[in-house]
Amino acid sequence: MPNYQNYVFVVDTLGQPLSPTHRARARKLLKQGLAAVFRTYPFTIILKKTVENPVNEPLRLKLDPGASVTGIALVNQSRDTVIWGAELTHTGDRIRAKLTAHRVVRRHRRCRKTRYRQARFNNRKRADGWLAPSLKHRVETTLTWVNRLISSCPITDISMELVRFDTQKLQNPEISGVEYQQGVLLGYELREYLLTKWQHQCAYCGGQNIPLEIEHIQPKSQGGSDRVSNLAIACHKCHQKKGSQALEQFLEKKPEILKRLLVQAKAPLKNAAAVNSTRWALFNSLKLTGLPIEIGTGGLTKYNRTVQGLPKTHWLDDADCVGKSTPTRLKIKTHQPLLITCFGRGGRQKAAPNKRLPICHNPLKPIKGWLTGDIAKHKTHGIGRITLRSRGSFVLTKPDKTQFSVKPIDLKPVFRRDGYLYKFSRVFR
Repeated sequence: MPNYQNYVFVVDTLGQPLSPTHRARARKLLKQGLAAVFRTYPFTIILKKTVENPVNEPLRLKLDPGASVTGIALVNQSRDTVIWGAELTHTGDRIRAKLTAHRVVRRHRRCRKTRYRQARFNNRKRADGWLAPSLKHRVETTLTWVNRLISSCPITDISMELVRFDTQKLQNPEISGVEYQQGVLLGYELREYLLTKWQHQCAYCGGQNIPLEIEHIQPKSQGGSDRVSNLAIACHKCHQKKGSQALEQFLEKKPEILKRLLVQAKAPLKNAAAVNSTRWALFNSLKLTGLPIEIGTGGLTKYNRTVQGLPKTHWLDDADCVGKSTPTRLKIKTHQPLLITCFGRGGRQKAAPNKRLPICHNPLKPIKGWLTGDIAKHKTHGIGRITLRSRGSFVLTKPDKTQFSVKPIDLKPVFRRDGYLYKFSRVFR
């Protein structure tokens, strides 16, 4: 199958976004000297002329906000084609871990003989709409990339998955009438919720990558209900073997599995809670762009993905299939999404200590115009990521992890550090 890649963004000399173009056409413009490289990630070229009254094809930006990964896709609405995709990996867990370590150090200080500092927690007030730093990070990084894409291509609409699961309909299926239950979305919300809760594996044997069925933990013949807390997913073999037995009787010889299953059945979804906490903050931020926003649920996204027959990936099935605007048949013109990982711009810690003494000193200010993490091209060793040294020479790390000591005068900038790491995924087809 052809090795399809993301389309290339195009802007004119005034920075006006134009319709993205195929990589072959962009390569031709660069060779003919009609354009130059404007940005490396995402790859953008700038024309050496101004385009008056451009006729652009409408693009829809589709977002699937997740707890750890957000899927991003651009769909050409006039051709029903997916021309660009990306997966944005957040670092909320790392932020939370750093805050926890900071809290531990601060509490240990109370046990030492140091000067008294008056408590301040009684006179602090959180602003309305306050989010924890690990959650706020997800909103801000997603919004950053939305603004980058708006400035690089002519986006006319935005589709966003506002809720991962329709929890109200899960608890009360008749909340908006029987039309929902009798429509094409029958059962999709419930199945998607259970698959995520039980991590796509059988609750009894742990089997993966096999057909799974909805199972009543407490059988209905013994008074079990249809509530979500009483439902699990199991393979066909375990489902038939359990039958109408009580859970305690079925797992009588497996007390460890019984204990784990009872705890997991009542445990809330941590990732779903994080998404639900940030969904409205992201939605309100997107409204400030002035573009029309379409919203959808996780069940609708899964239904669209099933109709399209797409494999499960963050950017392809989740982002592309968000909302009712998804056409009956999408044409996938890219199979290599851009993988973006939030890396940060570095900390303010001057010295990196061990248990007793500082072991190295990190240069915080740019050295001869360079920062650690910049991508540069060396006249002999090629392209790699640089690490600063205070003594004058830098370390050039190539993609294969080999390192070279280089002089700044021999380096040519390719991409300045912006707080993200980039790479392309492998072709999935």
